[in-house]
Amino acid sequence: MNKLLVAVNAEKIYNADQELKEVINQNIGYPDGVGAVWALKQKGINDVTKIPGVELWLEIVRQHHIDKKFYFIGAKEEVIQGAVSKLKREFPGVQVVGFRNGYLKDGDQEILIQNIEATRPDYVFVAMGSPTQERLMIAMSQRFPAVYLGLGGSFDIYSGKTKRAPEIFIRYKLEWLYRLLAEPKRAARQIKLVDFAWKMINKKY
Repeated sequence: MNKLLVAVNAEKIYNADQELKEVINQNIGYPDGVGAVWALKQKGINDVTKIPGVELWLEIVRQHHIDKKFYFIGAKEEVIQGAVSKLKREFPGVQVVGFRNGYLKDGDQEILIQNIEATRPDYVFVAMGSPTQERLMIAMSQRFPAVYLGLGGSFDIYSGKTKRAPEIFIRYKLEWLYRLLAEPKRAARQIKLVDFAWKMINKKY
């Protein structure tokens, strides 16, 4: 199998250029945020639910840590090392065939792809933010068939570097508000969501 699983949320819909739209259309986009769920329902797809990437990748590991091989890419060096160490503690026998941080310098991408080809993982999880992670997944998938899953900041949350929203925020679909309160510097990004909501209400998407 050779597919990209692309997390889709309101910010990604709002900022998507033609390249990213084609990536989503040609692969599997999953609704990682409430904005994506809203957009799908507006298109008449009512049987849809939010699938948080931060939970999806761990569920895949939970179900297949013995019989499948995994490769992890993303975050800072100490974060990815912490995430992999925690995985090995939580899932004894997990087959981690490789991992590296998300800061690729000149020449690193080719070395990474060669390592992917050599280790032959079944799943490759990439947590680098968009559109960087999608472009990297495309490049890797052109050389080696696997399931490639984009995860944004999931490794930061799993390693404990960043806290996920409390359950009450998750239950009421307000994770975006918690992130804004926890990281006020996100305000400029969140303002775009107001315009997104306005366009959704007026059926501009």
